[in-house]
Order: sequence, then C-alpha cells, then structure tokens
Amino acid sequence: MSTQANAAGRPTGSLLERWIRRAGFTSEREFVLRVVQPALVGMIDGTVSSLAPIFAAALTSDSHTALVVGLGVALGAGVSMGWSEALSDTGEQTGRGSAVVRGSITGGMTTLGGIFHTLPFVISDVHTALIAAGAVVAVELFVIAWVRKRFLGVSMRSSLLNVTLGGVISLSIGIALGVS
Repeated sequence: MSTQANAAGRPTGSLLERWIRRAGFTSEREFVLRVVQPALVGMIDGTVSSLAPIFAAALTSDSHTALVVGLGVALGAGVSMGWSEALSDTGEQTGRGSAVVRGSITGGMTTLGGIFHTLPFVISDVHTALIAAGAVVAVELFVIAWVRKRFLGVSMRSSLLNVTLGGVISLSIGIALGVS
C-alpha cells in the first residue's frame, strides 16, 4: 500500500488506505494481521457455531427460546473466543499487536456474528423468524466472503463455497437435532 501526495500535498490512494494510515497502521498488511484476521476469526466462529443451537431451539420450541439460546450462545462464545485469542499469543513473537486488542476484536465479532441471526427471533412466529434468520445468515456469509476476498486475496467463489460449507454443516446439525 503506497500513499503519495498530489500537487497540493494531499494524500492520494484509496479511502481505505488513507483510513488505515490515519488509524496508526503502517501498512495494510499490519492492519490485516492486527484487525482483519481477528475480526474474521470471530465473525466466522460466531456465525457458523451458533447456527446449530439456535436453529435446533427454534425447531423444537418457539421463537422466544431460540432468542434466549441465541443470545446465550453469542455472548458466551464472544467471551470464550475473546479470551482464547488474547491468551493464545502475546503478539510479541508474531507481530500481531496487543493481545487485549485482538481478543476484544475477536470476542466482539464473535458476539456480533451470533447475534445478527438471533435477532429475527424477536418475531413471535417461529416460521417467519426462521426465514428471516436464514436471510441474515446469507448476508453474513456474503460479508465474510467479501472480506476474505478484499483483504486476503481469496476468490469470491472460493470464499463463498468455503464459508457456506461451514454454515451448511452447522445448520444441518441444528436441523437434525431440532427434528429428532
């Protein structure tokens, strides 16, 4: 990532490149290591791991139960993933930055990943809530795939296939448990 100045002395480059520099990162690579990667780990985990319990609860009970289970899973997983990331690497050996910051990013994104598709269960009709949650999951998986494409250089097709596969496996487990 190179930032150059134009004739007026103003920085050139993409808006993202300028924002990354203003945020104190020396390069996009540093930003990816310290922010994007921990955020992706959290978002993928929160989105994929929470599908099974939320959908199992919705299929065996009602929207309120699915909402409570989803909130519990999202919040508990956020704490667990944040703690795990913070304790797994001080950042000194790998150059990945502050363990507390990375843990906060991972934990926060894990929570968000689980909460987004939990929120449709505020709808009392469980069938409508399931459809809405499915649509939210599709958007979440697309966003994850786009971030992987943009920052990791993975093709959109490959990213969509990989993240969707994980989602389908987890969702299948939830459905199998929910209809048993």
